Amino acid sequence: MNRTAHRAPAEEQSPARSRTPLAEVVGADLRVPLVQGGSVRYANLDHAASTPALRAVADHLAEITPYYSSTHRGAGYASQVTTALYEGARATAARFAGARPDDVVVFTRNTTDSLNLLAGCVPEGGRVLVLDTEHHANLLPWRARGHSALPAAPTLAGPVEALERELAGRPAALLAVAGASNVTGEVLPVDELVRIAHRHGARVVVDAAQLAPHRPFGLASSGADYLVFSGHKTYAPYGAGVLVGRRDWLDAAPPHLAGGGAVREVTGSSVRWADAPERHEAGSPNVLGAVALARACEVLTGLFPAAEAREAELRAQLVAGLERVPGARAHRLWPDSRDAIGVVAFDVAGHDSGLVAAYLSAEHGIGVRDGRFCAHPAVARLGLPRAGAVRASFGLGSCPADVDRLLDALALLVERGPSARYELVAGRHVPVPDPRPLPTWLPVGIAAVARPCV
Repeated sequence: MNRTAHRAPAEEQSPARSRTPLAEVVGADLRVPLVQGGSVRYANLDHAASTPALRAVADHLAEITPYYSSTHRGAGYASQVTTALYEGARATAARFAGARPDDVVVFTRNTTDSLNLLAGCVPEGGRVLVLDTEHHANLLPWRARGHSALPAAPTLAGPVEALERELAGRPAALLAVAGASNVTGEVLPVDELVRIAHRHGARVVVDAAQLAPHRPFGLASSGADYLVFSGHKTYAPYGAGVLVGRRDWLDAAPPHLAGGGAVREVTGSSVRWADAPERHEAGSPNVLGAVALARACEVLTGLFPAAEAREAELRAQLVAGLERVPGARAHRLWPDSRDAIGVVAFDVAGHDSGLVAAYLSAEHGIGVRDGRFCAHPAVARLGLPRAGAVRASFGLGSCPADVDRLLDALALLVERGPSARYELVAGRHVPVPDPRPLPTWLPVGIAAVARPCV
């Protein structure tokens, strides 16, 4: 391939290919070392896995951390402030989710924790339906509770028709569906799925781990019954997630964890549990995580229209550019899908996805994800090998220059292969030798903690 079709892979790009980020994120100026020497600005194209912290979030936490104390039961001034912050975060999360007045907000660790919590709340004997293209977090929690997976259809209209047939033939208590695929970014017709489910008496939980950082979604406006998402994917990587939805199942279910804060009264032989949300928030809560998530929700709400337009541009730029790289191919689950967030899965013929990701990092300072993305059935549906694919995903700090760097690097890979030698170490491709210096405060080497990306 003629490299003149792409810009040079250096970090400096012409002003025409740069654009001011939509929001400032922590680490935007991070420089990472390269195996060939020198350093380069880190091009983070791995937002679908975890997002950096918004500067507004980090600054807010720095402001409130001196007040950090116990919640709910402390009489001290700092404790009262902390309690107000925590309950205020709950109200903000409800607004972000477009919740109904009687919906409950439960803070959790992440989306996986939220879905496992809800799985324990499905009424006894209630069947749960999922698409087999879901992330493992929305596949595995239901398996012990009457799980039924609808096989992926060759078109997006297929799952809609299959759901109608399935529910007409056999009732279900709950449909669990992702708002957007974590593999390909394709957005599902959630409103239509909700209407079908409700027509047959089933509730719906929307896994918005991928959707929430990119698009607004309303429980009340969509009719969905529950919504879950994670702080670490919504620019608040401080260990909090959220479950928002209808109260009755949450009040009737056993506590997610048994412990202090989840009770009304305890005797030597009995326990009277609190109602939700306290019922499922035993122990001291992650106040800073909840507050960080809420602050991120506030910022995102004001950025959604611009963010959607920017991501559409970046996605179109990447997909079109991949078509010009020999052997590169972007993947879609459904050829008739018309909407997608800023997530693109691709492979390069003849090049292992793990090696491609390692090469992009070591020789170009680009962060992507590789493997099967904790969605093995979805990746199998794409006809990919066990090595999976490479995934590039955009965020608020992404710009056209980042896409240019990725395309340039892939063009060089196809033309001449990697410059460094790579070996498998603990299931990961790593350059050998690897002269890149590590931060002095890092307790162990990178290879020592590496493991296969699944």
